[in-house]
Amino acid sequence: MSSGRTIVVGITGGIAAYKAVNVVRAFVLRGDSVHVVATPAALRFVGKPTLEAISRNPVHTDLYEGVAEVRHVAIGQSADLIVVAPATANTIAKLAAGLADDLLGNAILASTAPLVIAPAMHTEMWNNAATVANVATLRSRGVIVVGPGVGQLTGSDTGAGRMEEPDTIVAAALVALDAADLSVGRRSDLAGKHVVITAGGTREPLDPVRFLGNRSSGKQGVALAQAALARGARVTLISANLEVAAPASADVRLVGTALELQAAVTDAAAGADAVIMAAAVADYRPAAVRADKIKKDDTGDTLLLELIRNPDILAGLAAAGQPGQVLIGFAAETEPDADRLLALGRTKMARKGCDFLVLNRVGWTEGFASDRNEITVLDRSGDIVCEASGTKMSVAGRILDLIA
Repeated sequence: MSSGRTIVVGITGGIAAYKAVNVVRAFVLRGDSVHVVATPAALRFVGKPTLEAISRNPVHTDLYEGVAEVRHVAIGQSADLIVVAPATANTIAKLAAGLADDLLGNAILASTAPLVIAPAMHTEMWNNAATVANVATLRSRGVIVVGPGVGQLTGSDTGAGRMEEPDTIVAAALVALDAADLSVGRRSDLAGKHVVITAGGTREPLDPVRFLGNRSSGKQGVALAQAALARGARVTLISANLEVAAPASADVRLVGTALELQAAVTDAAAGADAVIMAAAVADYRPAAVRADKIKKDDTGDTLLLELIRNPDILAGLAAAGQPGQVLIGFAAETEPDADRLLALGRTKMARKGCDFLVLNRVGWTEGFASDRNEITVLDRSGDIVCEASGTKMSVAGRILDLIA
């Protein structure tokens, strides 16, 4: 879902500033133009070269740079969204008071764009009456406050005040863009819809320490969940051994095996407006699972495993045929020839019976665990209705267009 929007990321002087690098990176991977405004204190925690390399733009810090171009105003005026992460207690106080003694404060005051802040501080500071009042003031003005979370803080302290994870911050920011009608062509076109998404890869246990699995990281499924949330949907994410963080706003249901995934998605799909089967599901499982570890001294040089076929979850959902529900399947193939790959997809579509089939090539270096994807989408007739390539977030946007 590449929006091509101008995003200003303000970074202030807290230890959580290192996490802001991944906030910047997430927007860049969406195709946004990202401009970092760092306070001098922030640069004591994370270096300007890192921020410039990740954002692909110069990092602005000095209020008196670019005076001729009125940069302190121009940055805010050009922004479609401003995200401050981390937002320290000091920064929150200055924002509440409308102070503009640095470049970031000036940019925010000069902007009419949505403002998202991610507080980060010690628990006592977060609970201080002054901070509580300042946050309430900002919320009353429409500022979106993400977090803070509860967890390990600097040193041995634990409690409220931990900056939320980058994925959570970015997801909230996308919702802010959507609510402000700034994400062109997206808006809230999935508002009120319930979308069920499976993500990751199932694992079929052989014994207490081994399993049959696949190389799916869950990145595409998580990108679909983030994009659906940004477009106003209520998302249930069936999470199968994800290697990336699930968005906090989703209803996440953890599963391990194909049978567990079948039970979870069948339950969640009841009454859902759309189901997207992005998870890589094992075709087979061991006929028997050993209660103890299989030892090579007991099996010799050859180990024979008996496997039995897992149920076809996608075909089962299609056969159930809930009225008005859009069902989207995924087909990952290693076929290098484009025509033969398309033929495989059409054969699978005829067998599965879903509304759309997302066909993508996978291999040692593409598809699985990558940040990018290339897809061809077929409809029930086997006709190509969509082709897309790019980041998994941009691909997610194209897939969700089929629902919207």
